Amino acid sequence: QVQLVESGGGLVQTGGSLRLSCAASGRTISSYVMAWFRQAPGKEREFVAAIIGSGASSYYADSVKGRFTISRDNAKNTVYLGMNILNTEDTAVYYCAARAVLLRTRPLEYDYWGQGTQVTVSS
Repeated sequence: QVQLVESGGGLVQTGGSLRLSCAASGRTISSYVMAWFRQAPGKEREFVAAIIGSGASSYYADSVKGRFTISRDNAKNTVYLGMNILNTEDTAVYYCAARAVLLRTRPLEYDYWGQGTQVTVSS
């Protein structure tokens, strides 16, 4: 079992930046694909970014490409999401997720989830 705990969310103005963290416990995550998803009120959970176990490759949703950066520190069992040039459409609860082996973008394909952290971007 892998337990995931997100942190770093908060209130930020349009154009601002935040850095989310996802701390894992229960098992080393070095062999897991780690991902960030988000869910806005009244909307389905959507893929944001994912990174493979080694950290050598990552993948982003078009809506965040060039603004968000996913990274990982396997020695700390932690994954990060750097978010820049935030806008009101980025407002959502952000979730960290993990799955074994292959990078996927659908929520149903992830086995472990954190409880989420709220990101609110004000205009």
